[in-house]
Amino acid sequence: MGAAGSGMTVARKWMDAISDNLANMNNASRTSGDAFRQRFVTARAVEYGSDHGNQAGGVRVTGVQFGSGAGRMVHEPDNPLADENGYVKYPDIDLASQMGQLIMTQRAYQANAAVVDRAKSSYEAALQIGKK
Repeated sequence: MGAAGSGMTVARKWMDAISDNLANMNNASRTSGDAFRQRFVTARAVEYGSDHGNQAGGVRVTGVQFGSGAGRMVHEPDNPLADENGYVKYPDIDLASQMGQLIMTQRAYQANAAVVDRAKSSYEAALQIGKK
């Protein structure tokens, strides 16, 4: 159950990063600065018994990496953030890619939640055997 729980934690943090990316993908910035930097969650496998008493193994978030702040230039002369040539900078975030990752992350979370539910049911059934 610990491995599935750690998988749920990683999936939740991955969903948080994707949500942050989606929420900021349409935020313009001045061309002189960096655009919003896309977030990427990094994780690693935890070997059986190696992670501070975690006997089940699983996965652990090792950090968050950031994409380039270069962004993409868009001509919007009416935007108050536009430079003298009428350009603003938007983050270089692909909506289709983010939505694909979100679906993948949701499925990973659901699969791990199903494992936790099945383990819980098995433990409850084992307790019922002892009562009979």
